[in-house]
Amino acid sequence: MATGMARWRAWSTYVHLYVDDEALLPRAEVLTRQLLDDVDRTCSRFREDSDLSRLNAAPGRWVEVDPLLVAATRVAVDAARITDGLVDPCVGRALVSWGYDVDLDVLVRRSGVAVPDVAAPLPDWREIRWDDGALLVPQDCLLDLGATAKAWAADLVAETLADELGCGVLVSLGGDVRVAGRATSAWPLRVTETEHSGHGQAVGLSSGGMATSTILARRWRTDGGWAHHLIDPRTGAPVTGAVRTATTLGEAAVGANVASTAALVLGAEAAGWLADRGVHARLVLADGSVRTVGEWPAEVEAA
Repeated sequence: MATGMARWRAWSTYVHLYVDDEALLPRAEVLTRQLLDDVDRTCSRFREDSDLSRLNAAPGRWVEVDPLLVAATRVAVDAARITDGLVDPCVGRALVSWGYDVDLDVLVRRSGVAVPDVAAPLPDWREIRWDDGALLVPQDCLLDLGATAKAWAADLVAETLADELGCGVLVSLGGDVRVAGRATSAWPLRVTETEHSGHGQAVGLSSGGMATSTILARRWRTDGGWAHHLIDPRTGAPVTGAVRTATTLGEAAVGANVASTAALVLGAEAAGWLADRGVHARLVLADGSVRTVGEWPAEVEAA
């Protein structure tokens, strides 16, 4: 049985789709594109017509939204809860203050983005409320799901394809990876810091999720140097510190992504935090050296 593969771009990043039966690839790609379109339509901060934009335009009031946005928001709040706020969905205003108020493809072409004089205060994520078809965010909150939505979408796609097509599947959305469906031999992957990096490690993934977070991607120039999309909720500024890239394993992509994001925020404390929670990880430190945590897999022969 031949493996089917499709690649394209969405959300200012790449989409890689693999199924273990090439004959199922056309249906798998159609389903994947539709699901990603649905997530974008409901959860994008950069679309004026999205449910998230309507919600952000009415802080402090209940807004009827697609249940898909409710599900994505609940995942983001869970991430904040289990990390004690290290991964915070209320960083939207902080991101905007650093210039991230448009899609990244537009932002990187700007020049002279000003660095804010004062960090934007973060509303309390504990005040977010929901029911089956409505959400309420606190006053002054600009909800941003960037820390979790991409990995959550990878899980959604992989689980849907496995259920509806009955195949083995691997989905990678900009480095957030999920394997689901019938068991196959391990899917070969190359772990790198950025999309076009020539350095990294080849590993095999037979189930679950893997995610990479880095300060070297999704970044732009400001009048004070480089800025990027990973905000430290404790400071309201892009993270800086001892870890520049973190790759982690989890039962699902979103869990792995929450851990990798928290690792960058924690910096020098990341290895201990990950080890205490039984997370297997590969950390690239600020000087380029690599440190592994837990039972990180050994190098395999590259595909």
